[in-house]
Amino acid sequence: MEYLTVALAKGRLAELSIDIFEQIGLDCAEMREKSRKLIFTDEKNKIKFFLVKASDVPVYVEYGAADIGIVGRDTILEEGRNLYEVLDLGFGACYMAVAAKSGFKQDDLSNKNLVRVASKYPAIAKDFFHTVKGQNVEIIKLNGSVELAPLVGLSDVIVDIVESGKTLVENGMEVIEKVCDLSARLVVNRVSMKVERDRIMNIVAGMKGIIEKERD
Repeated sequence: MEYLTVALAKGRLAELSIDIFEQIGLDCAEMREKSRKLIFTDEKNKIKFFLVKASDVPVYVEYGAADIGIVGRDTILEEGRNLYEVLDLGFGACYMAVAAKSGFKQDDLSNKNLVRVASKYPAIAKDFFHTVKGQNVEIIKLNGSVELAPLVGLSDVIVDIVESGKTLVENGMEVIEKVCDLSARLVVNRVSMKVERDRIMNIVAGMKGIIEKERD
C-alpha cells in the first residue's frame, strides 16, 4: 500500500489538525515530539505528514507532492491553485474585510476615480474590487501591519483578515464591508482523489463526523 501524504500549515492550524486526526484514529505521536524532523510517519495507517508554510500547502497539493492538505481558506483563495476543496473544518474561523479609518463612508470609495487598497492578499483584494464591485483600484501589496497604510496616507482602505476586530479599533479603524468568511479547509490533489478516493473519503468522513459531533 502506498503512503498517503498530508501537508499541514505550521502553527495553530497544524495543532488543531493533529487533534482531529488523532480523534479519527491516526497516529500523530511523532509530530507531538519536539524534533527537527521534516516528515512524520504513521506506519500503521500508511500516512506521512509534513509541516510547511501556509502559502506552500496548496502548491504541494496541486503538484501531487501531498495528496491532502489543511490550510486556511484565505490561502486557498490567494494562491488560486488547481485542487479540490472538500471540507470546511470550522476551526480558525474569521473573515476577510475591507477596513478604513473610522468615519470613512462607502460614498468616499465610489466617488473616487482611483482607490488605493493595501493588503497582504492582493489577489483576493483585486478579485473583490474588480470582479465583485466592478471598481477601478490600485492594489498595494504589503507584508507587515497593513493597518498602518491608511493612517499614514499610503492607501484609502485595506483588505485584511479580521478576527475580533480589536486591532482595528485600537488603531482608529473600522470594517466597512465584508469580503468573505474564512476557516480551515481540507484540500485534495485532483489525481489523488481518483487514485486514492476510498482512503481519502474515509478520512474526510471521519473528520466530518467529529466536526458535526462537536457542533451538536
